[in-house]
Amino acid sequence: MSKTVIPTGYTVRLGSYDTQAAIGTLRSTFQQNLGEALNLKRVSAPLFVDPKSGLNDDLNGVERPVTFDVKETGKDAVVVHSLAKWKRMALKKYGFPVGEGLYTDMNAIRRDEEMDNLHSIYVDQWDWEKVIAKEDRTIDYLKETVKKIVGAVCDTQEKIKSLFPALKTTLSREITFITTQELEDLYPDLAPKAREEAFMRAGHPTVFLMQIGDKLKSGIAHDGRAPDYDDWALNGDIIFWNEVLSCPFEVSSMGIRVSPESLAEQLKKAGCEERAKLPFHAQLLAGDLPYTMGGGIGQSRMCTLLLEKCHVGEVQVSLWDEETEKVCKAAGVPLL
Repeated sequence: MSKTVIPTGYTVRLGSYDTQAAIGTLRSTFQQNLGEALNLKRVSAPLFVDPKSGLNDDLNGVERPVTFDVKETGKDAVVVHSLAKWKRMALKKYGFPVGEGLYTDMNAIRRDEEMDNLHSIYVDQWDWEKVIAKEDRTIDYLKETVKKIVGAVCDTQEKIKSLFPALKTTLSREITFITTQELEDLYPDLAPKAREEAFMRAGHPTVFLMQIGDKLKSGIAHDGRAPDYDDWALNGDIIFWNEVLSCPFEVSSMGIRVSPESLAEQLKKAGCEERAKLPFHAQLLAGDLPYTMGGGIGQSRMCTLLLEKCHVGEVQVSLWDEETEKVCKAAGVPLL
């Protein structure tokens, strides 16, 4: 069921023609900025993988991948949920050295996704991954990378605003770094997402929320993270305050990836130790894959934020339930 809410007084600042032009400029500008900031090269990526390879991301462990049979092989394939594991394999296969990485266009179908202003069953993002040295698996290195990404986002916004003067909001380049445990300590009586909103309303418009996936002192995790790509002690979300929707707005989930040691530990915590036998996991546990960091940055999410839209359907073509279409039509919000 739709959870779409149209903000009071919302007006469309860019018509459909200008929106399409802005989307094209935004995407090309940001991926260039990102590539230069993190020393990344563009590569091609799969839309589907072998379900037995262990490469598909299971997200929170409950989402069902789209599965189909391949006539010529007689086997099944699954549409990717993300490319978190594939990218690490690709860095080794393509021979990327330490300090260099890749980015690619990731397209996915998440059929179990709830629909609201920010979520669609169609997912498009810039997936990136970079080879790092073992000694760079630190909080400081993570923070420096986050600063570069936020800089790339803000630089892109400045260019888009110069081309489309109807856009008025400005994102903050000043980042507040906080862990999920620190957030729980500040707001122990609030639910996780309510904590994020309370903290950002208190004067922190750009936040990197760190250490997502493990259980907190309360015995509950702030949010779900698969145990086999991010190191739960070295990951986080980049969140901007969205003035149009008046809420926290996550644009990226990222982190330093698991080492053989942290993978074994997290598989045990998640009760997924059987995955150690899968090809990807076996290679990683044997030390045959490079140390990396990486993440996903939502393309439609970025367009929604920087083009000051209230609904992701204003910047991407997807399928929507009747209630969403009805609410948007009544409010004059054009869904593509």
